[in-house]
Amino acid sequence: MNSAKLTLNSKEIKLPTFMPVGTRASVKGLTPEQVASTGAQIVLGNTFHLHLNPGEQIIAKAGGLAKFSGWKGPMLTDSGGFQVFSLGHINKINDDGVWFKDPNNGGDVFLSPEISMRIQHKLGSDIIMAFDDVVGLSKKERSRTKEAFDRTHLWLERSIAEHRKLSKKSKNPPKLFGIVQGGLDKKLRQESLKIIQNSQVDGVAIGGLAVGESRSELNAMLDYLQPLLNSDQVHYLMGVGHPIDVRFGIEHEIDMFDSVMPTRNGRHGSFWINKGKKDHQWGIKRSDFANDQRPLEPGCDCYTCQSGYSRAYIRHLVRVGESLGGVLISIHNLRYLQRICEAYR
Repeated sequence: MNSAKLTLNSKEIKLPTFMPVGTRASVKGLTPEQVASTGAQIVLGNTFHLHLNPGEQIIAKAGGLAKFSGWKGPMLTDSGGFQVFSLGHINKINDDGVWFKDPNNGGDVFLSPEISMRIQHKLGSDIIMAFDDVVGLSKKERSRTKEAFDRTHLWLERSIAEHRKLSKKSKNPPKLFGIVQGGLDKKLRQESLKIIQNSQVDGVAIGGLAVGESRSELNAMLDYLQPLLNSDQVHYLMGVGHPIDVRFGIEHEIDMFDSVMPTRNGRHGSFWINKGKKDHQWGIKRSDFANDQRPLEPGCDCYTCQSGYSRAYIRHLVRVGESLGGVLISIHNLRYLQRICEAYR
């Protein structure tokens, strides 16, 4: 297990931890109080989408992202770099930054390391991410792995410089995490990790995974990187949220995880249980649940399971399209991941 500690706003974060994703200042379908009930300590926001709507100026005037959203805890914001990958069909990238088409109105949007740092500082984030260039697994994307590797570290230097400048004006500046890139090329990953660990950052994130590679490829990369990780730095595996992968990550020195998976699965009626000391994913629409009065997972301490909501009732809600069904499963799924993290502490 990693020995690093993470303190935000004078409060020590218990590690390892899973961070629910609140892309647009909301963990989809859940109130902040429901999110907190799962044991979540940090919630994520999306720099790109919050920049487009409502805009960092409005959020800053409200007192920052946490206050704006009603979340009584720390916030982490991504840099917008993932949108370089996910919105690749509507962006143009060079060393200066990335031009996007606003997916809402088609207008031009430009992001650079400096602009990303300014937005994240304005949002009042507690942890901010360096601007990076993410590559996918298509043949076209893989061909630019080295280009993206070089650009990520060029942008890291610029992110650090802008962050340091902005921090001089702040009483409580955020912590900056660098992001390891390199696709599935182990030599590039090793070099990227070395660069990040020797930079003036507060934590090390591993990005560019969970983008379509197989579980064996993900595991092989973590196997390779584990002995190279500095034990005194916090390690964050971005975009990973399946219980099997969270367990593997924790056992390979990872401290922090995030993913939309637990809430997205929840809205689609899928929930996790531990049976026979193994993680299983079940669909609530199973016919044998029609008269099943047991909770989603007997023995689970989440709000949903402890409040007496039955599999039969939640199945009914999901089948008829009532949003409460997805909310109740999402609460359970988030708590399921927190229970894994707590068991390893």
